[in-house]
Amino acid sequence: MKHLALLFTCITSLSAHTALTVYNGNFGVVRDTIPLDLKRGITEQAYSGVTSQLEPESVILRDPRGQVALSVIEQSYRGDPIDQSRLLQMFEGKTIQFLKVVDGREVIEAGKIIRAPSMATITNQYGNQQQMLEPIIEVDEQLMTILPGTPLFPSLGDDSILEPTLTWKLHSNADAKFDAQLSYLTDGMSWKSDYNLVLPEAGDTVTLTGWISIENNTGTSFEDASIKLIAGDVNRVVEQPQRLRKEVYSMAMADSRAAPQVEAKKFDEFHMYSLPLKTTLRDSETKQVEFVRAEQVATKKLYIYEGAGSARYYGGLNINQNYGLNQQADVAIYRELQNTEANGLGIALPAGKARFYRMDHDGQLEFTGENTIDHTPKNETIRIYLGNAFDIVGERTRTDFYQQPGRDMLRETFEIEIRNRSDEEVQVQVVEQLYRWSNWKILKNSNPYNKRDAQSIEFPIAVGANETKTVSYTVEYNW
Repeated sequence: MKHLALLFTCITSLSAHTALTVYNGNFGVVRDTIPLDLKRGITEQAYSGVTSQLEPESVILRDPRGQVALSVIEQSYRGDPIDQSRLLQMFEGKTIQFLKVVDGREVIEAGKIIRAPSMATITNQYGNQQQMLEPIIEVDEQLMTILPGTPLFPSLGDDSILEPTLTWKLHSNADAKFDAQLSYLTDGMSWKSDYNLVLPEAGDTVTLTGWISIENNTGTSFEDASIKLIAGDVNRVVEQPQRLRKEVYSMAMADSRAAPQVEAKKFDEFHMYSLPLKTTLRDSETKQVEFVRAEQVATKKLYIYEGAGSARYYGGLNINQNYGLNQQADVAIYRELQNTEANGLGIALPAGKARFYRMDHDGQLEFTGENTIDHTPKNETIRIYLGNAFDIVGERTRTDFYQQPGRDMLRETFEIEIRNRSDEEVQVQVVEQLYRWSNWKILKNSNPYNKRDAQSIEFPIAVGANETKTVSYTVEYNW
C-alpha cells in the first residue's frame, strides 16, 4: 500500500489514487493523487511505494489546479528496499547470529559473513553474462557456501526503507492543503494485443476476438488503478529489456455485449485505449481484457508463389547468369481482411499476434497458423502469412538466357509450373521479381500479368483440382 511517510515535520496520514498509462515499449506513466498539508516555509516529506524502476529525472510533483506555488527544493530517490540479500550485503564482514533446528531443537550460532550473495557480471566467450555468487559464511573457523540457518539481524535504525521511496524538501509561501499530483516514468510495464480468428468448418468468414494483455514487472503493485494504454511507436532514448512474466490473471467477461467496453480514441499521433473498470495490477502479474469482438468478418485466402526466393533488385546492374536460380517449391498461404466498418471492424487495431483456428467436422477448434500484424488504422488491409500449402507445389525454370556482346542488353525466359494436388480449384498469384536492372520490358507472356511495382510483376492463375498450369514470360533488360 502506498503512503506518505513522516520524516521531520508533523503532517497527517495521506492516501493516494493511482492512474496508469502503459506503452508498448516496456514503460509507463504513473500518476498518484496525493493530499498534501504544507506549512509555510520548508516541509520535508517522503512517499514510499513508487516503483523500483522509476526514472528520478521524470518526476513531476504539482498542484493540478495551479493555485499553490509549490517548489521542490531537493528530491532524493532510493530504490533499494531492505530484503534478506540486501541485509546480508549490509552486514558483510560482520558476525551475526543464525537460527537453525537440530534434532528438533532451535539452536543459535554465530557466523561471519565473508561474502554476501550477489549478482556479478562475468565476461566469457559469449560476452558479459550475469551470474549469482554464492554466500561465504565462516562458522567455527570453517567456510560454508550456504547460510547455516535463518539470519537474525540487529536493528538498522531509521535509515532503512521497506519500499522504494521518494523524499522531498518542499517550499510553500503559505500554509496550503491540497491534492497534489505525482507523475513519473517507470520501466518494467508494458502491454500487447492478441487476436483470435475462428473460421467455420467451411468458408472464409471469421469471428475475431481481440485481447489486451498488461504486464507489470515494476516491483510495485497498484491497487484500484485507472488504466489507459497507448498504441504507437513512441520514441525513447533508452529502452530496458523486459523481464519474464510470472503470473497470468484473466479479466474476461462471460458476455461481452453486456460488459463494460474498452474505450478507444485517437490521442495526438497515437491511439489510446481506456479500460472501463478500475483494477488492481500486482507486481509480476499479467492481466487480460477483451477489447474487440467482431462477428462475420470476411477474409480471403491467398496462395502466392515467389519462385525466385530472396532474389531482389538492389539498385545495381546484375549480369550474373547464376543469380536468381535459387528457386523454391513452397506456395505461401496468406489470409487477407479489410479493416472497415462494412466488414464488421473499422477501428484502430494495435500491433499484435493474430492466431487462426478452423472448426473441424467434430466441432473442435484446430490451430491453422499465426503471425504478427503491425499497428493498423481503420480502412486499411491486413495480410497475414500463415505457412505453406501442402498440396500445391511450384517449380520455376529458366529456359533461355542471352546477353548481347556489347553488354548493354540481357534477355531471359522463365517457365513457372504450378501443380495442384488437392481436390478443389485454387487461385495462385505467381510473383516474379525483375532483379537485374531498373529498365526492363516484357517481350512475351503466356498469361496476363499485373505490374506490382517498379521491379515485380504478378500472374494470377486458376488451377483446377489435380491440374497443372504453366506460366512463361521473356523479359529484356537494357542499360
